[in-house]
Amino acid sequence: MQDDSDTDVLATVKASAGRRFLGIGLLSVLGVLVIYVAIASPPSFGWQIFLVALGITALLVADAMRRSTAHVLELTRTELRDSGGVVIADVAEITGIDRGAFAFKPSNGFLLRLKNAGPRNWRPGLWWRVGRRVGVGGMTPGRQTKYMAEIIAVMLAEREAD
Repeated sequence: MQDDSDTDVLATVKASAGRRFLGIGLLSVLGVLVIYVAIASPPSFGWQIFLVALGITALLVADAMRRSTAHVLELTRTELRDSGGVVIADVAEITGIDRGAFAFKPSNGFLLRLKNAGPRNWRPGLWWRVGRRVGVGGMTPGRQTKYMAEIIAVMLAEREAD
């Protein structure tokens, strides 16, 4: 039986409406514009295929961003997960956190270093995981991700003190 304090949500991160609208809108406009250029003034056949494929890819990424940014990230004492039930990282697996200006991290976010590599995953605008690194942020407000990063840092400090 799990302790209720393990499942309590300590912090949440949600994509802001303005950034979400702007990001999805600009990617959609780019996709439509590139397809329009390919059809309205077709260059050579190879370039036309490339432009149509690029436009479709931009529209697919915009849709993936729309779906992923509808989720909310939740931090509990045991895990970092999204509201869709995907466990992004177990807190016990986290070895460090990078929040500095020169860290390879998403905009308005932070980078987690894990003990073991997990499967690659990407939720555009919200989080990504490659190997032992997890990036959180993108379309998220800085104050929410900073608060979550501070809580994770405190949890890591408490674990090291024990």
